[in-house]
Amino acid sequence: MAPIPSTPRELTPAEREVLEFMVSADFAGADRLRAQIPHCRVVAVWAEGQPSVDLAVSRTVAPAQLPDGELPSGSEVRTSAGEYLGEVLVWVGGGYLSAIEYAWVTDEAPDRLPDVSTMKLV
Repeated sequence: MAPIPSTPRELTPAEREVLEFMVSADFAGADRLRAQIPHCRVVAVWAEGQPSVDLAVSRTVAPAQLPDGELPSGSEVRTSAGEYLGEVLVWVGGGYLSAIEYAWVTDEAPDRLPDVSTMKLV
């Protein structure tokens, strides 16, 4: 299924918090990705009512020297009892943050990103 383009908009507080959490890990290029967050805009949703989104970053910000694909750090999402709910992935294209994906394993699709308190970097 192709993403649904939308009018570019600012990140929500939850999207910003998830991005900041995901690039808080220590890996090559993380500092450049952190600097991109204030310049990120959401440009598409992956499915109506679901939290995965495509991002665009102003090219006035320096790219990170990372291969295209998911970040070197991922994040598991678990309940307070430790039940696995899914994972959050952040994607990079051309050295720029390009998407936030919430991949879930529950019966019902989530309608929002998880709180970072339920996430663990892996």
